[in-house]
Amino acid sequence: MNKTQWLDWAKEIQTIAQNGLAYTENPFDRERYERLRAISVEILNNYTDISTEKLTELFAGETGYQTPKVDVRGAVVIDGRVLLVKERIGGGWSLPGGWADTGLSVKQNVAKEMREEAGLLVRPKRLVAVYDWLKDRPDAPFSMYKIVMLCQSMGGAFVANDETEDARYFALDNLPELSHKVTKEMLELCIKADKLYEWEPLID
Repeated sequence: MNKTQWLDWAKEIQTIAQNGLAYTENPFDRERYERLRAISVEILNNYTDISTEKLTELFAGETGYQTPKVDVRGAVVIDGRVLLVKERIGGGWSLPGGWADTGLSVKQNVAKEMREEAGLLVRPKRLVAVYDWLKDRPDAPFSMYKIVMLCQSMGGAFVANDETEDARYFALDNLPELSHKVTKEMLELCIKADKLYEWEPLID
């Protein structure tokens, strides 16, 4: 049995469990759905590098009907080079970003992540792409929409923080080891979006 099949089953079990918890009023059914959710976490823990604690936080903290998570990423491009930050966990380089917070717009979320992870004040100005991350990364532990926006830097400077330890600009032919959260193709799109006067976003 391959890894992808187990991940697909775990994600389906998680969705059934959360949707059941959202609608059931029967305490015995609730107990069963909670157990199903726990099983899905155990499977994902065995087939991904995400800890049980993190998976439990991601899943057990949610209520309501299961919907895709939203991840936002900001890109600043200068002279054909794109800004990347080095993550403390894993050590890979990524576009600044993270889970979208409720109560903030997409632009506000992108600006917040750029400020926190890269130390930059930015003006998000162009939608680059909206990815269905399960389509691009079938081994992802849950359904996710990844929104990438091109940003204009308005000043600021990087300061090491709890999430990132470095920030630099890279050309496509000299990229560092990338985090699993981005791809080279994504960075290519960001640079193209910066070059072209008219841009049609990629939307899965």
